[in-house]
Amino acid sequence: MSGNDTGTESGDDRAVMEAVAARVRALRKERGWSLDALAARARVSKGMLVALENARSNPNLATLVRLCDAFGVPLTTLLQQPAEPLLQPAPPADQPVLWTGPAGGRGLLVTGAAPPVGAELWHWRLAPGEEHHSEAHVRGTVELLHVLRGTLTVTAGGQEVVLPQGYGLRMAGDHPHSYANRTESEAEYAGVVLVPPHG
Repeated sequence: MSGNDTGTESGDDRAVMEAVAARVRALRKERGWSLDALAARARVSKGMLVALENARSNPNLATLVRLCDAFGVPLTTLLQQPAEPLLQPAPPADQPVLWTGPAGGRGLLVTGAAPPVGAELWHWRLAPGEEHHSEAHVRGTVELLHVLRGTLTVTAGGQEVVLPQGYGLRMAGDHPHSYANRTESEAEYAGVVLVPPHG
């Protein structure tokens, strides 16, 4: 699965689509919401939801984030079946790539935790010149970043900061924001998205 709708599916994509379909359907029913109610809350079309719940749609990252914001859950809640063992490894084969850049960059969802401690751990690589834009998340969302290699430019709420290798950042995730590599070398960073409890 990628952040871009490509119209092609691998076996891994199919498994992710089926997991998302099952979890969205279950979360919607838990809350007693109709398809129309969820469509309004998530700002996506009812047709998209019908296709998604029937595992006929490979949603992009923006759509998944909107659904998570509507439900008040981290992305991993949609992508993994619920399980809470003491130790829960996330092997590389189970870490979906949810964003791909035009020059080979990628956003990998490593692991996460379900509410009440909603969190997502990401690993990102941006090729020179690549930029990833994100809509505002639900109110109270916090993002933590650590630049592992290269230099990252982060913009949020009209403010911009340039982070060299080794720098960390705490950022309000409830404003539109972007991450850019404006250098000639690849940038790599880890990010944690902290999702507040659903009100």
